[in-house]
Amino acid sequence: MPLVCLTDFEAHAREQLSKSTWDFIEGGADDCLTRDDNIAAFKKIRLRPRYLKDVSKVDTRTTIQGEEISTPICIAPTGFHCLAWPDGEMSTARAAQAAGICYITSTYASCSLEDIVATAPGGLRWFQLYVHPNRQLNKQLIQKVESLGFKALVITVDVPKIGNRRHNITNQVNLTKNLLLKDLGSPEKGNLMPYLQMSPIDSSICWDDLSWFQSMTRLPIILKGILTKEDAELAVKHNVHGIIVSNHGGRQLDEVPASIDALTEVVAAVKGKIEVYLDGGIRTGNDVLKALALGAKCVFLGRPILWGLAYKGEHGVEEVLNILKNEFHTSMTLTGCRSVAEISRDLIQFSRM
Repeated sequence: MPLVCLTDFEAHAREQLSKSTWDFIEGGADDCLTRDDNIAAFKKIRLRPRYLKDVSKVDTRTTIQGEEISTPICIAPTGFHCLAWPDGEMSTARAAQAAGICYITSTYASCSLEDIVATAPGGLRWFQLYVHPNRQLNKQLIQKVESLGFKALVITVDVPKIGNRRHNITNQVNLTKNLLLKDLGSPEKGNLMPYLQMSPIDSSICWDDLSWFQSMTRLPIILKGILTKEDAELAVKHNVHGIIVSNHGGRQLDEVPASIDALTEVVAAVKGKIEVYLDGGIRTGNDVLKALALGAKCVFLGRPILWGLAYKGEHGVEEVLNILKNEFHTSMTLTGCRSVAEISRDLIQFSRM
């Protein structure tokens, strides 16, 4: 039986993957309230369609950081893709290139950056950085991704400490012993050694440190994990180029707002000065439309990409992306939007559920 929506891929992945892998991918922090609310919050928003508009031609293209993408649906950074499919991130990169969208590669990729770039040389890619306590390592890695043609640096800000992920504790998941990270190295060796295990994340990083990152790279810097107007205003003040509104898929601090609920506050705070994106809870084309109506420039998919990988590798990821793009095209058509620029706040209302 064909898989026709993203929840079909979720069900298939649950059957296909080992329990520990499934729990690692799906698990949230503490009671998983935020993880589940990310999805439920979209269902509290209703659409206000406009009719008798010529929608014989509907264009889903848009731009992010000046680069054109075929649709405002891109791939969020998630680690260890080889847990879902042997080729891991190489399959993901090829699928993103074929779809004409952006793929944010994680610091915790299970394939080398060189292999990811070589397998999809024409793809639009950003790099997500977990800041290492050793500044020299950060500098080496940033210079490496810039030389490899990555187009933006995405700094994750919501992990000064790993959240309380009960499933991982129950399953005694220790990826540092089971998977090899190929892009961090020992500064004493003078180069980026392959196979270094997962390193600690710098819990001391603060706003004033952003100028150090900006001094060493020409890449636009995006902050991932912003949820409040106060931090959004500080991001603008510190001259970053974009924000990804995200609660880390509900995997860090539980009982924070759903991403879609935090989006309005962040968009209002930046006043159009920088681009705002969203990840968390996107499962349908309607969800994409709602996020854009509330001011997101595009959305990023996390878990659904891993479900696609578990199904058929790069072809499974392509299917996930195509299904969501087609749903989004339908949502645009049925609400009277001929282009992404026509998606506005007037298209939605919040229900009294």
